[in-house]
Amino acid sequence: MRFLKIHSVFVAGVWSTLLFMATPMNVDAKEMSDHPFVFHLVQASLWNKADESGEAYFPPTYSQDGFTHGTSNPEKLLTVANHFYQEVTGDWYCLRMTTESLAKAGVSVVYESTAPVGDKEPDFAGSEDELYPHIMGGIHPLAVLEVHPVGRDGDGEFLWIKGISE
Repeated sequence: MRFLKIHSVFVAGVWSTLLFMATPMNVDAKEMSDHPFVFHLVQASLWNKADESGEAYFPPTYSQDGFTHGTSNPEKLLTVANHFYQEVTGDWYCLRMTTESLAKAGVSVVYESTAPVGDKEPDFAGSEDELYPHIMGGIHPLAVLEVHPVGRDGDGEFLWIKGISE
């Protein structure tokens, strides 16, 4: 009987270790985010085209990056926008979604460290202090809960996002 107890404790310990080792370093969205929404900054012309066609939108860097970048913390949105997209001219939107709305559209979300957008490194202040949602596919219009206009100045600096950071 004593052997059986020691053996079962050993097996349980090995099983727990194997489960821990098999857990991926990226984390399921429900386990990770303190913020209820997933935001994505998008050029208005590209989103309007996807929305009108009813087709999923894929960002210009999707084939290079392998996912669609997102941000959950609304306080980071303008920093992210100005770091990655300030040189890209035109009007912009901020799409508001949830992991659930994306899942209903057949797309999963994982939270991981910051990653480059195309060739632009994520070396902005605060880039390493939280995980970011990576949308593992395109964004279908049905997954979007709200489209927020984004304000910019003449130099392309992102200044506000209506309803989020005004």
